[in-house]
Amino acid sequence: MNDADVDAIAASAAAEGADIIVFPEMFSNGYSRFDPEDPVARQAWIDAAVPIDGAFVKGFREAARRHGLAMVATFLEGGSPKPFNAAVLIDSRGEVVLHQRKRHVCFFDAPEEACAAGETSSVARLRTEAGEVTIGIMICMDREFPDVTSDLVRDGAEVILVPNSCPLVDDPAVGDVRIAGVRALAFQSVLGVAVANYPAPKDDGRSFAVDALGRILSMGGPQPELVFADFDLDRIRVLQTEDWFRRVR
Repeated sequence: MNDADVDAIAASAAAEGADIIVFPEMFSNGYSRFDPEDPVARQAWIDAAVPIDGAFVKGFREAARRHGLAMVATFLEGGSPKPFNAAVLIDSRGEVVLHQRKRHVCFFDAPEEACAAGETSSVARLRTEAGEVTIGIMICMDREFPDVTSDLVRDGAEVILVPNSCPLVDDPAVGDVRIAGVRALAFQSVLGVAVANYPAPKDDGRSFAVDALGRILSMGGPQPELVFADFDLDRIRVLQTEDWFRRVR
């Protein structure tokens, strides 16, 4: 995947009226793996990490500015002594407005045993054609841990964007429980959630979005495609204040 590919994807999304496009997890290397028993391969994987101010992120910033939409770019971010699994939210002017590192890395397996964990989560207020919205980011397994959700809810998140790389429907061990988990997260936290996953054969696609009642708004198939969803921000804000949710914000 090169800058031309990213630009083409952004152009297609913008042509359909998208305000934000989310890429799957660690897009800079396609969430590639290495043999944990091969130290040379491990080091080569680490050495492929990129800086937040480098050419990879710059390509996304230019595409966002050119096509007038926000983008979530994901990458293996250089760090010492270990790199980070990271994402940035770029606004339609090409400015980085949010930088998030994965907090709950998959330390039990390659490649993420080579990564350091992020420490905090935060939100950003994003201007779009549909109005302003408060955005948070969870990276893949972060969505399974209540501390991340609590931090984002406390800071006023209205929509959470989730770059992902794992089976969402066809996991041989847990089936489609991750879909159920995201629906529950959205309902319990009273916010919208969008998950971007790699297509088959790497993962199983099924990128999807749910509303603040946990209802699925849209879901893709296993093939490469753009999946679109519309969040009703006014409805989210009303729900966040209704007594029956018993939320203190």
